[in-house]
Amino acid sequence: MTNTRNNTRDLILAALCLALAMLLPFLTGQIQTLGNMLCPMHIPVLLCAYICGYRWAAAVGFISPLLRYAIFGMPPIMPAGVSMAFELLTYGLVAGLLYEKLKKNTLNIYVSLIISMISGRVVWGIARLIISGVTGTEFTWQLFIGGAVLQAVPGIILHILLIPIIVMALRRAKLID
Repeated sequence: MTNTRNNTRDLILAALCLALAMLLPFLTGQIQTLGNMLCPMHIPVLLCAYICGYRWAAAVGFISPLLRYAIFGMPPIMPAGVSMAFELLTYGLVAGLLYEKLKKNTLNIYVSLIISMISGRVVWGIARLIISGVTGTEFTWQLFIGGAVLQAVPGIILHILLIPIIVMALRRAKLID
């Protein structure tokens, strides 16, 4: 019975994270030039990893950009949406797995978050490279650094500041393990 209750709870919370991933880009999109750089879809996926676990977070991460494209036409499906789907899947998978395996303390929240962000950006680059090979477009090292690092600096900072605070608050409130 408890396992069924936890699965239902995780399903509902994952659906809430998916809904947030659909809506947050509308809020940050209003901020000139900085909106997309805040990487708003990443926040609910990362939170899902800590709240619901890696399975749900990986699913939410993969589905989010594809569903958002299907409903709202953004992000463009190729190459951004597909590569972002693999990036966010990796975020959820790595953050959730590390959070599950490591001792539950503040330092390990940061460790799992930073490793997942690095892993996700590497996977994004690999996906973009494969897509560029299939479509015959160019994807250089400079484009990787620009897209994965330089353009994402505001989002990286936001995530490192925001995600651990929210996770620690949820833990303190005993809403997550």
